[in-house]
Amino acid sequence: MVAFLLSFLVALVGIGAIVAFGKRRPIGAPLSWGEAIAAATFAFALMFWAYGVVPHQWLQYANNELEWNSGYILVRSGHWELLGAPLPPFDLNFENLSHLIVVGIYGFFLGAHVAMFSLWQDRAKKTEARKQEALTPSTYGRPLLKAN
Repeated sequence: MVAFLLSFLVALVGIGAIVAFGKRRPIGAPLSWGEAIAAATFAFALMFWAYGVVPHQWLQYANNELEWNSGYILVRSGHWELLGAPLPPFDLNFENLSHLIVVGIYGFFLGAHVAMFSLWQDRAKKTEARKQEALTPSTYGRPLLKAN
């Protein structure tokens, strides 16, 4: 349990570091070769961690400590219907449930991945919107600049 929670926490801290860095980095600033390599290495390591280590730690926890295996049946096969149509009989055991939880972990990190792409790409739009809000329009609709 500790390994899974710690690996999940490390992934969340890495995501938080990217978001914090994105807010701090100036938009359009040139990127040196070394900075690009460091960023690519960090991104690869975070993806390896989120998509590899965290699901592995959950499966290890479920298999070893919780002892969720195919011998423990959660739902027995029987006659199931969905909107009046019979479904094929199936068993749902705890091993299947642990794998479904892994699918949820992948979905969470994939959603976070896409959200981070969106936040990074929209940084310029948010900065421009803040600049436009700071300018007050005149009676003719043109922005007024404050004199220092």
